[in-house]
Amino acid sequence: MTSNANNGTESLVAAFSKVPSGTQPKWLAPVRLAGITSFAAQGFPKLTDEDWRFTNVAPIAKLNFQLASQVAVNGAESKVLTESVFAQLPGQRLVFVNGFFSAKLSSLQPVAGGVRIESLAAALAKDSGLIEKHLGKYAHTANNAFAALNQALFADGAFIFVPKGITVAEPVQLIYISSAKQSGETILPRNLVIAEANSKVTVVESYLSTGNAAYFTNAVTEIVAGDSAFVEHVKVQDEAVSAYHIATIAGEFGRTSNVNVHSFALGAKISRNNIRTKLAGEGLECVLNGLYLTKDEQLADHHMIVEHAQPHCASHEYFNGILDDKSKGVFHGRIYVHPVAQKTDAKQTNKNLLLSDDATADTKPQLEIYADDVKCTHGATIGQLNHESIFYLRSRGMSLDTAKQMLIHAFAGEIIERIKCEPARAVIDKLVWDRLEANPHLLGK
Repeated sequence: MTSNANNGTESLVAAFSKVPSGTQPKWLAPVRLAGITSFAAQGFPKLTDEDWRFTNVAPIAKLNFQLASQVAVNGAESKVLTESVFAQLPGQRLVFVNGFFSAKLSSLQPVAGGVRIESLAAALAKDSGLIEKHLGKYAHTANNAFAALNQALFADGAFIFVPKGITVAEPVQLIYISSAKQSGETILPRNLVIAEANSKVTVVESYLSTGNAAYFTNAVTEIVAGDSAFVEHVKVQDEAVSAYHIATIAGEFGRTSNVNVHSFALGAKISRNNIRTKLAGEGLECVLNGLYLTKDEQLADHHMIVEHAQPHCASHEYFNGILDDKSKGVFHGRIYVHPVAQKTDAKQTNKNLLLSDDATADTKPQLEIYADDVKCTHGATIGQLNHESIFYLRSRGMSLDTAKQMLIHAFAGEIIERIKCEPARAVIDKLVWDRLEANPHLLGK
């Protein structure tokens, strides 16, 4: 195994040999080794890589990497949790600090019907047979150096298992709090969500911070939805403004299932969500939905591949961006339709609202179709607030600021209203509204 000496992988590859195996099962060791081998071979992506041409990760590659360690939870973490809008959400709550499970901050109650909601590290230590069947099977490491790195070095995360026919009525929360104090501290959460046939579950995954160090979060979430299962996954990235956040969300969905994946990118200096879904059963519906709010020199990137592997499936992508100052938004979506996937119904929509002349948006919707009986569309827009709409509202007695505020919130609301879980939708709406209200410049005042 040799590292790519030109791409800053050396310290992370070296860290692999120092990670204790602990109580991990024997089958996990070769999985981890495959991950670090793939990462060392690939190195960090460059602008010459087509899938990364709009997002420069050189600032990440130059970090002085050190794996974040488990810390004693103090008042700072409790304060962040208490003041977060997520504290208002009902249901089970798993809280992690620097990527390690915190029983002190978590709120877990006994669950019936064979449902498992627990730390991934704990689940691996006691009963890993089910995990072995799924871990690393959907977040592929080929052409994804960050997923490979996570596979090699993850310490903990969440494991959610919902058996056949079981409904988890309230949302399950996964809250990741960074208390990193040094530049280059690296946090590697790993989540596995398995919803068997005819089950229902909503998962809300959020990322928060106690400070403003230039730390690095590299997260992977794998989602498995059985036949006729309903899964809603809501991810909120609200990292520190100097932090870096790369995430992979990968899933495989069964026949007539219904899966909704929502992504809200609000924080971090550079963030990217790699979302890949395989529609592996007939007649299923998948919605990918997201909003990014950027300011200063932030960069928020969403890169998606939706693979239609069976006929009679529907996928819809809706992503809106609100960009201010010198910030940048990136959308790269690809719909891949296999020859067997007749009667596919697929749609991509990306809208970008620029509040500054210096803000930029790069959008690249793509269709790759090998079936002849399909309905596939894609479209993208980049523009500023509509002056006619502002005039219309002002002609009805509204001030200029109020008119702009209403239009911007409505633009964000298009995305928020697609969240089906009402409690989750309410807290996300409040979070976005408060963020807009706290930044007058974002409203164009």
